[in-house]
Amino acid sequence: MFSLVKPYENQRYASLKKECQRRKRLFEDPLFPANDDSLFYKSRIQGIQWKRPKEICDDPRLFVDGISSHDLHQGQVGNCWFVAACSSLASRESLWQKVIPDWKEQEWNPEKPESYVGIFHFQFWRFGQWLDVVIDDRLPTLHNQLIYCHSNSRNEFWCALVEKAYAKLSGCYEALDGGNTADALVDFTGGVSEPIDLTEGDYIADEAKRNLLFERVLKVHNRGGLISCSIKATSAADMEARLACGLVKGHAYAVTDVRKVRLGHGLLSFFKSEKLDMIRMRNPWGEREWNGPWSDTSEEWQKVSKSEREKMGMTVEDDGEFWMTFEDFCKYFTDIIKCRLINTSYLSIHKTWEEAVLHGAWTRNSDPLKNRCGGCINHKDTFLQNPQYVFDVKKAEDEVLISIQQKPKRTSRKEGKGENLAIGFDIHKVELNRNYRMHTLQQKVASSIYINSRSVFLRTDLKEGRYVIIPTTFDPGHVGEFLLRIFTDVPSDCRELTLDEPPHTCWSGMCGYPQVVSQIHVLAAAGLKNQDSQGGTGLSLPVVLSQRSW
Repeated sequence: MFSLVKPYENQRYASLKKECQRRKRLFEDPLFPANDDSLFYKSRIQGIQWKRPKEICDDPRLFVDGISSHDLHQGQVGNCWFVAACSSLASRESLWQKVIPDWKEQEWNPEKPESYVGIFHFQFWRFGQWLDVVIDDRLPTLHNQLIYCHSNSRNEFWCALVEKAYAKLSGCYEALDGGNTADALVDFTGGVSEPIDLTEGDYIADEAKRNLLFERVLKVHNRGGLISCSIKATSAADMEARLACGLVKGHAYAVTDVRKVRLGHGLLSFFKSEKLDMIRMRNPWGEREWNGPWSDTSEEWQKVSKSEREKMGMTVEDDGEFWMTFEDFCKYFTDIIKCRLINTSYLSIHKTWEEAVLHGAWTRNSDPLKNRCGGCINHKDTFLQNPQYVFDVKKAEDEVLISIQQKPKRTSRKEGKGENLAIGFDIHKVELNRNYRMHTLQQKVASSIYINSRSVFLRTDLKEGRYVIIPTTFDPGHVGEFLLRIFTDVPSDCRELTLDEPPHTCWSGMCGYPQVVSQIHVLAAAGLKNQDSQGGTGLSLPVVLSQRSW
């Protein structure tokens, strides 16, 4: 997960800091200047002043009393999705120490004020690569207050600085308005995001399905993954509308704990098997909580012992954090995003996955054999004019995780907001010896949804055999780069199919070149007895065949 880090825009933190210390001047980032171009690409807020932390308070710190999911509050930009992701990040020390590297070295040192030169760096995973993003410490304020993400403590600045680095990577602060939590979770971890539609899955009515989902959510949480959830807003008027139960529509919440809670008091509770599936969330606003069963002051907490409540970190404060039963969660929330940290280490006690990572592109060409942007399967004439990737499932059956991510587009005043293409993919079962591109459709065994999000995920079980993945845009003619990641139990030998036919060799003229391809399916066989060591019978027996030629 933590591979080599590349300096973003070739800005190297250590050398820039050393140069500023030598010249005894504060760093000013020329690539993300303190002006409106770094704030907006279309709108405006009057009266904004860029200030360094020392101009906002007397004793600035990166962290005050450590890092916590309670540190963050959303600012004036509509980026609750990003703040929710930061809340999740704050609860995972191994993850935030990757995003905020060498934090002790970056922290203000009152004993050596001359060493501080107003420069920070943060790391994000983008398109298969960890990037080190350098910023200066000038932050946008209005009336001496931070206007974007800020902490509970006036002198704590880690969340505001992380947000600035992420805004630089995205193009400007306004580019963070109305984003996707799944994107930020992946950027913080290098993991794979799996969005789940709770309404479509009907988890509230299907108890067995709901229990299985809880076990999966619990596993992701226990293994260090990040989780977020939300309630769909069906109209503009619904956005951030508060429901009678206290929850807010069109608003991202961070999931901060998942556990089975033991009911009862004293020794009796240890012998009783009754446990309740529960989940804890936090509102990035730092206020407005769920007011139904198991809310902070509800009588249901009398069923739980004091020691169990302490173990859960139960507090009675309007701090935006609250517990719900998983059943109520599935009843009120419509979407959950699990960001899994896929374990590829052989030194782990947990399941180890084999990962294949391939970069590809949808490109346009007037020659059908060279065109690679044919659109989805609705466009049958051009569908196979897309990149094709072959992989093998080598077990009798294997769980396969597939993620496709399109290259993020930066937002700028000149180009406007970088919009995602609608993308997805299909999986087709092919012959065991296929080494060339498909030119006729074969059996489709699975397909993802098509959506204009940065990444699309599919979990599927496949039988032993060879398969071809065809990543596509929804409509033909759209171009762009993408990253394909495939996780299997054993190596899948995934590779791109680039050749349309076997190459001509010096033997082609002498022996002839194939003119037609036949595909033969064995549908049934009888009398297969006395097999030899190679599995052959040595007998000529009746076989039912199905043949197709093209």
